[in-house]
Amino acid sequence: MRTLNFGAFHIRKWYLQVEDTLAGETGAPADGEPLRKFVLAACIHNPYAGRYEPDLSAWIEGSVALGQEFGRRIQQAANGQAIESYGKAILVGADGEYEHGNALLTNPAANPIRDALGGAKSWVPSTGKRGGPGTVLDIPLAHKDALYVRSHYDSVSALFNDGPNRDEVIVCWSFATRGRLNARLGGLKASEVKGLDGLV
Repeated sequence: MRTLNFGAFHIRKWYLQVEDTLAGETGAPADGEPLRKFVLAACIHNPYAGRYEPDLSAWIEGSVALGQEFGRRIQQAANGQAIESYGKAILVGADGEYEHGNALLTNPAANPIRDALGGAKSWVPSTGKRGGPGTVLDIPLAHKDALYVRSHYDSVSALFNDGPNRDEVIVCWSFATRGRLNARLGGLKASEVKGLDGLV
């Protein structure tokens, strides 16, 4: 039995991945500031691994503190840079259920992160899978205040060389400082989202 070391959880490891894109795939320079993407992740022991648990409320309720910590960590990593996009994902070890990971991605976990970003309005795109160390996870990104800003539809890939073990879950949040470089597909612009409903 793992000793709980973070509220309702035993966290084995935190991860931080940062990438900066200065030019597009063809070499065209950025139309403005470079695109910075962050992936924050926590590798968490899964006490439900290997069995069916009908009540996952302990993890859902405990995820509030987890969301607060993700919010603190993205503020620290961004170091004053504004975050425009976000997304979330889970990677569940082989002895766990996909549902175990999803228990850590509900609104109780997401709302503290929205607060940390200044009150983000839009729902958070998400994905996930089951797998082990070295599994590539593609995490979606979308504008934090208005879902239909086409320039901010994006993704970031992450992998973890030492997790998750069979009885672990890696919960991930992705963030970006702007939309895709040289986006030119029309539609609602990021500069037009102020005051709009987050589902627009």
